[in-house]
Amino acid sequence: MAPSPTWSLLLAAISLSVACCRYAAGVIPLGSTLPASNVSQTWSSPNSTFLLSFVRVNSTSFVPSIYYNGGIPVIWSPEASVDSSGSLQLLSDGNLLLVDSSGATVWETGTSGKGISSALLDDTGNLILSNGSGDAIWSSFNHPIDTIVPSQNLSVGQILRRGSYSFTMLSSGNLTLTWNNSIVYWNQGLNSSFGNLSSPILGLQSIGVIYISQPNNIFAYSNDYAEGSNVLRFLRLDDDGNLRMYSSALGSGVETSQWEAVLEQCRVFGYCGNYGICSYNDSGPVCGCPSQNFEPVDPSNSRTGCKRKVDIASCPGSTTMLILDHALFLTYPPELSSQVFFAGMSGCRLNCLVGGSCVASSSLSDGTGLCYLKTSNFVSGYENPTLPSTSYIKVCGPVVPNPPPLQDALNGKNRGLRAWIVVLVVLGSLLGLILVESGLWCWCLRNSTRFGGLANQYALLEYASGAPVQFTYKDLQRATKGFKEKLGEGGFGTVYRGILANRQIVAVKQLEGIEQGEKQFRMEVATISSTHHLNLVRLIGFCSEGKHRLLVYEFMKNGSLDNFLFPNEELPGKFLNWEQRFNIALGTARGITYLHEECRDCIVHCDIKPENILLDENNNAKVSDFGLAKLINQKDHRYRTLTSVRGTRGYLAPEWLANLPVTSKSDVYSYGMVLLEIISGKRNFEVSAQTNHLKFSLWAYEELEKGNIEAIMDKRLAEEGYDEEEMSRAIQVSFWCIQEQPSHRPSMGKVVQMLDGIAEIRRPPAPNATIEGSVVGRSSINTSGTASTLSTLPVSAPPPSSSSSVEAVGRKNSERAGFSIYGSNSKSSM
Repeated sequence: MAPSPTWSLLLAAISLSVACCRYAAGVIPLGSTLPASNVSQTWSSPNSTFLLSFVRVNSTSFVPSIYYNGGIPVIWSPEASVDSSGSLQLLSDGNLLLVDSSGATVWETGTSGKGISSALLDDTGNLILSNGSGDAIWSSFNHPIDTIVPSQNLSVGQILRRGSYSFTMLSSGNLTLTWNNSIVYWNQGLNSSFGNLSSPILGLQSIGVIYISQPNNIFAYSNDYAEGSNVLRFLRLDDDGNLRMYSSALGSGVETSQWEAVLEQCRVFGYCGNYGICSYNDSGPVCGCPSQNFEPVDPSNSRTGCKRKVDIASCPGSTTMLILDHALFLTYPPELSSQVFFAGMSGCRLNCLVGGSCVASSSLSDGTGLCYLKTSNFVSGYENPTLPSTSYIKVCGPVVPNPPPLQDALNGKNRGLRAWIVVLVVLGSLLGLILVESGLWCWCLRNSTRFGGLANQYALLEYASGAPVQFTYKDLQRATKGFKEKLGEGGFGTVYRGILANRQIVAVKQLEGIEQGEKQFRMEVATISSTHHLNLVRLIGFCSEGKHRLLVYEFMKNGSLDNFLFPNEELPGKFLNWEQRFNIALGTARGITYLHEECRDCIVHCDIKPENILLDENNNAKVSDFGLAKLINQKDHRYRTLTSVRGTRGYLAPEWLANLPVTSKSDVYSYGMVLLEIISGKRNFEVSAQTNHLKFSLWAYEELEKGNIEAIMDKRLAEEGYDEEEMSRAIQVSFWCIQEQPSHRPSMGKVVQMLDGIAEIRRPPAPNATIEGSVVGRSSINTSGTASTLSTLPVSAPPPSSSSSVEAVGRKNSERAGFSIYGSNSKSSM
């Protein structure tokens, strides 16, 4: 039966009412158009929290954008713009188009013919194109641009982009920030033990929590976690390459950063453009050029980077390296796999200078000995007074450094006048204080003998300057009570305990047989005092008075390592567990690495042994007896042949005994012997029935081949417990170090990497038998002293099979051979 006219009209009215309500609730019907010429016309979400309209980019460009009511933030927009005659059109076939003034399509959803019945901007800010069944065929949340809001998820494969930067999530659940689709400069998230997840999702809660689901894992909280109402929190990738969480109150038009991924903005790769150097002032990060050899690409925008004023190709004969102290050229994956090497500061600089593809390099001074060579066409720099690194850039000479910041600060007549007034006032005040204090000091000295002559040497200094204090011979006689309390005795003199006037306990070394003149001796003392490292004994002062040559060192409370490794009746009860021994081995290696690879002038110790490894009150290792030596002849480059052996039995490398060139690899051999003693608690030259009457190192290798590690190590360690993986690693490292041929031994930087578990360790070959006074296979040791190719040792490589030219170039004209200050039989406790 046909419906009555009255019933038909009622149905039509209901349908029209529903349609009107749906439209009023944010539904956008097919055929709707949003013109760019009217930025006040909007498509609104049901509660008007979010709006969709055109936003003016500049005087001629407009972009349709979804934004939080109040003007910011824009949470989505297509990656295209039009002029004022353009429009956003929802066609009757279901396709959403952005067309320009000519009617050409510049962007579309590609949903034509997919049954789209309407569009909806919902209260979460999601623009949805749905079919008649209500299924979402296309949504803005599934096509993010640079922002994520609550209720929006980011899945594996989805990417946020902003300029050259992108943000995505890996299948492992880790979040990454990438520059130019190549350099990953931030990578954090779930623990790697989860492995690849089935479908991890990144989400943002409205209260300010970033989380990763499957498994559920809270990644970060905003600073205003759960505070306030009607607050939108959103995650955005900014144009500076940093990912931040912001808060914005409804209608305020203000957004406030509450969390950021990269805490140091200067660590963002490319922030200051190519060759730009990022640093900080009172207001935040600033960009500049490395020197006046460069000029800004765009003077009005410092972030566009710098360019050389003279191209390298234009000056092949005058190329040099600009030195930047406390600077680092950022090196992130995948560059790390091919551009990281082990080299000292000189080697890092020179290898880049002679390398055709290298444009810059950075040398770390943090104990690792790492060198980053930059061969790409893009170099991103970071400068900070706290950075333990020195960087170099290839330029056409001469080098023209930047003016100091003080000059810029004093620009202007008024500021300059005020600065001079401040300077004069400060200088006048200081001069007055110095005169008053000097008068009081002289009066006290004239009327009191308590302080003696020692006070005027260091009471005002307090060693704050770091320069060695010069003592008189009478000063040190008084400090040591006439050289009565002996701490140790060796080939180059005797060590005594002393107390300075400021009550500091010191170790005074009275040198014997020193042939250097006054000038040479002072120069060597200056070299030693400028060598600072946590694992090196500090030189406090010296005495050079006639025939008297003495050195004053910091006192080490726990004495030398041999007292702990080789117990006797006089010193019972001293024992180091495995954790302490491993830390001592690692600390010693880091100290020697600093001497070899990180000093401006490489220092070869030449007498590494337990007696010269001292322990402080916390059993931290510090290497003593280094550096007091004559500089190697410049014509000898990196080698020096010593006619007399100044070492200690059991620790001498084969090249010493054969009167062959001695290099830093000789120290590596000695260190390997010490490491074996740390593990075993036995002298390496001991021969007994237990070792089948073999030298301990050869017997120990046989036990290693049998897999009998417990036979090698100190029996007391088995009772106390030890880390099997660390023990195995240390044993293998020791046998790599004591290889007969120097070229087969790793560098000390490599030793640190292997002990740390960073570098892979191949199984070491057997060390050849060495008899003091002769060397088995002597002719096989390379004596050329030169390197024919420029090769480098990557981080993951096993110990080298041939001498690396990085070492050769890096130490050319700069190595020192250090003779023992404390002697072979020293028991000193500096």
